[in-house]
Parts: sequence; C-alpha cells; structure tokens
Amino acid sequence: MEALVLEKQHELRIRDIALDEQLGPHDVRIDLRTVGVCGSDVHYYENGRIGGFIVRAPMVLGHEASGVITEVGSAVTDLKIGDRVCMEPGIPDPNSRATRLGIYNLDPAVRFWATPPVHGVLRPSVIHPAAFTFRLPENVTFSEGAMVEPLAVGMHAANKAQIRPGDVAVVIGAGTIGILNALAALAGGCSQIIISDVQQPKLDIAARLGPIVPVNVAKENLVDVVMKLTGGWGADIVFECSGNEKAAASVFDLICPAGRVVYVGLPGQPIPYDVVAASVKEARIEHVFRYAHVYPRALALMGSGKLDVKPLITDTFRFGQSVEAFDYALHMPPTSVKVQITVAEG
Repeated sequence: MEALVLEKQHELRIRDIALDEQLGPHDVRIDLRTVGVCGSDVHYYENGRIGGFIVRAPMVLGHEASGVITEVGSAVTDLKIGDRVCMEPGIPDPNSRATRLGIYNLDPAVRFWATPPVHGVLRPSVIHPAAFTFRLPENVTFSEGAMVEPLAVGMHAANKAQIRPGDVAVVIGAGTIGILNALAALAGGCSQIIISDVQQPKLDIAARLGPIVPVNVAKENLVDVVMKLTGGWGADIVFECSGNEKAAASVFDLICPAGRVVYVGLPGQPIPYDVVAASVKEARIEHVFRYAHVYPRALALMGSGKLDVKPLITDTFRFGQSVEAFDYALHMPPTSVKVQITVAEG
C-alpha cells in the first residue's frame, strides 16, 4: 500500500510498501482518516534515532490516529463495521509480567507504532487489536480523535501526580503535550495552572483554555510568579513537559513543601539532580512513559465537553503533502501547536 516511509535520516517518501498484516479473530481493520505528527516522528526524521531506538530500515511513520472500522475478526463483539474509532498504538505481550501487573506500558516487549522496527499508520489502513481500539463519541471528530494519543500522556501524568481538588500546578512547556497536560490536570481537579514557555503565541492559546496563567520566561521569572500567586508557599505539583535540561533541573524551586514533580518531557542528556533541594521539601518524584488505562477516560472527558482539544489543532495537510507537513513540523512557527495529516476524508 502507499505510505509515508522514512527511508533513513533526513529522507522521507510517499511510496508503495509491502506490509504483512493478517486479520486475527480478535483484530479489526481500520481505514485511517487523521494522523497527527508527533514530536517523536519528527525526531526520527531529523536524527534517525531516539535513544536506543534507531531507524535501521525503512519505516512508516505516524502513531496518533483515528479512522473507521471496515472489517472485524470472528471473536470481536463490541465493535462493528462503520464504527468511528481511535487506537492506542502500543501493543504489549498479554502474557508478560508487566501486563499482568497492569503496567502494560512498561512491557519491554511492547510493539509501538512508528518505533523501530514497528511500522506506523501514515497509510490507508491498519490491522489492530480490538482491545486497543476505542469508539469515538458522536460529537468527537476524527481530528479530535487523533488527539487522544497525546492527551493520554497528560492524563497519565495527572494520574501519577495524585491531584487533590484545588491543587495549583505548574506546567513547564506550552507545546502540545504541555497544554494537554494542563487540560488533563484541570479536569483532574486542579484549580489553577501556571504554564511557562518562551513562545508567546503558544502561551496565548493556552491562556484561553481555562484558569491558566501564562508566563513567558524570556520576560518573567517563573519562581517569582509562582510564589506571588501561591502566597510564597509554592505549587503543589510541577509537570516538566519541555525536556529542557535547565528547566528540568530547577523544578524543586517551584514546589511547596511535600510537593510533587512529574517528569513528562525527555531531556536530550542527563540533568543535574539537586538531592538537597528535593530532600528539604520531601519532594515526591514521578516519571511517565507513555500511558496505560486512560483512553476511555480521555474520550469520556472529550465527549462530555469538559475537555476541548480543538484549539490546539492549528495546521492540517493532505496525505499527498505529508513530506511538506513534516518539513513544516521540523521548523514549526510559534503560532502552531499540532500538525495533522488527513489520510482520507470521511
């Protein structure tokens, strides 16, 4: 089938590729409608690797996806042909210890779309387990459905933070993940979010989405703003979503005594860790790796209207413009948040 193929670092092509996929009894076939361009996709295009995941052979990109079911396996009973769905892209080994413990996102054998050597879904159709395929609410569009995957990261982070009603949280980084993390934290019970970045247009978008205070750290001191807004106490939670080494190393200045820090972004290199600064506040530290058990809750929030992702979808390209879309995402202007590709209309 025709697909967007990363041939190697810096080389993308739309071309035919043979993909060996067979519909099993517990699988569904999905015709793709919308696929988001994730930062990891762009990173593979630019660098050819993310940590130990290295592109050694041609690979189809894309893992933030929605579509329509066109075929169901013989044992599938809760989905049907014609259902509008989104898909969780990481498939664990159902018999692994991690899966049996409920932490299937940490299964070392997980097969995740567009993570070498697993092909992604910037192509016409895919076969996927029904257990990781979720029906979209009627009022949720395909474009919004393709946002559930990055939203799931924010939902997982909010769960790890153990939010208490009324908490004040700081989100460092106003990219897609940062803003979605802010929305997930508000939905989880936070009363106010302070979000920081150096790109004012992204901060302006975030500020329109709820009780979110934008802080441009090129012009303001984030610690000063947080302390002023919290009466000198500090934030209950800090979500580090930027992956910036300096920001990731300074999170303990922002939290209150017994505050929580959740590392979401991935710095490009090891960061200094101030054990004393963390210890004197008895900070609780959490990390997230993808997500688990959050898709149904994310869809419920979107379907109820309590969480609106539409303002974040800023740029849309046709499938035939996929290479152009990636080049755009590689040098995205400050006014853009999420780039999506329409694989097919529907």
